[in-house]
Amino acid sequence: MSGASLVELIAEADERGLAASGLACLDRCVPLLGGGDEVLRPLWGSLAEGVAWDAELADARVTLGGAEVLEDPSADEASTLAYRMLGAVPSRRSAAELREWADACSVAALQIHRLLDTAPDGGPRTSALTARRAARADGMTPLVAAELRRQIRILELLARQDTGAGGLRQALDVSTEGRRVLRAVVSRRERGSRV
Repeated sequence: MSGASLVELIAEADERGLAASGLACLDRCVPLLGGGDEVLRPLWGSLAEGVAWDAELADARVTLGGAEVLEDPSADEASTLAYRMLGAVPSRRSAAELREWADACSVAALQIHRLLDTAPDGGPRTSALTARRAARADGMTPLVAAELRRQIRILELLARQDTGAGGLRQALDVSTEGRRVLRAVVSRRERGSRV
């Protein structure tokens, strides 16, 4: 690890790194959107090819829906955060728009993991998230700590100029692992709510 904080890595990332960072956060939260593991794969493909992802983004939004969740004040907070991430994906991949989106996705993904973690949280919500993004571990729960590590790892992989398409593939692998973890957590939570 470079030792840079998550906030610093986002600030220093290029357009490709920002797009992959935001997309990876969204990809890990797909279990909350009711989507399959491949639903965002076309966006990853567009990113790898360096082409616009407008059509792929529109298809993903149609497949995953979510308008009713965003309009329902009683909707689950974690799912609402995930749908907001999807709704905020910039169709134009400019550095400014991507940086704002990637930063918001980072916060939302950490908040989602905090909401789903069964371990007690050691601090107030906002200050705890700020501390975690600055790479301080005080009060960090296991699920949030793992998500923080994944976010940092993906940005570090894509910051290396020698990785090319391989770096994007490694970033997708890191995200896929996180999605499996979150899918298991969501599944356990659903089973628990039926008991």
